[in-house]
Amino acid sequence: MGCELFLDFFSEHEVPVIRKRRHTFLKMEDENVYVLKEGVVKVSVLMRDGREFNITYLKGFDILSMFKDAVVDCKFSSLMIRVESDEASFYCVSKELFNQLLNEHSELVEYVNTYYRKKLSETISRQELMTMNGKNGAVCAFIYYLVTMFGKEARDGILIDLKITNDDIAGFCGISTRHSVNRILRGLREEHVIRTLYNKIMVLDVEYLKQFVDVKVDA
Repeated sequence: MGCELFLDFFSEHEVPVIRKRRHTFLKMEDENVYVLKEGVVKVSVLMRDGREFNITYLKGFDILSMFKDAVVDCKFSSLMIRVESDEASFYCVSKELFNQLLNEHSELVEYVNTYYRKKLSETISRQELMTMNGKNGAVCAFIYYLVTMFGKEARDGILIDLKITNDDIAGFCGISTRHSVNRILRGLREEHVIRTLYNKIMVLDVEYLKQFVDVKVDA
């Protein structure tokens, strides 16, 4: 219900849409609210020492500015939004107009409050799962998270319908080098847990990955 109200309001007020191609960044200005309409983005933070730490993937419909507000108190240099699908589109609406929408529809206030609780809870749970079993367990838990978010049933297993680099996997799992990720993925391929298909991961044995996850990760 909340998404429909937002979309109807944006259409009625002819809110502009920004389009970005894969691996380009969205720069968010403080006076506007940015909403992911369609596509997939990666949310990461740049630490003060220059390292990049990946937080989560988000896919449309999602209110990016609210996610930014949820982590604004953390001592990071900056929050980065990078497009991971071939293309992504974003609504860019002034905060004044966005607040007008909330004032006109009281039910959206609860939607916003629930958003904060849900997104932070999901993110914390995923990070816990990816750090509790060592490097190998972290990668397995992360791949399982990708299955819940981007998995599509295929003839031989479940295709993760997202192109992801080993550097990105390392950034999500707190692994310092892509070489460690290469070794872990090679081991999973040798154990027939996964295989690669057109630069995407095909999961052949989801139960093997699931053993590293204590609770179900909902996308």
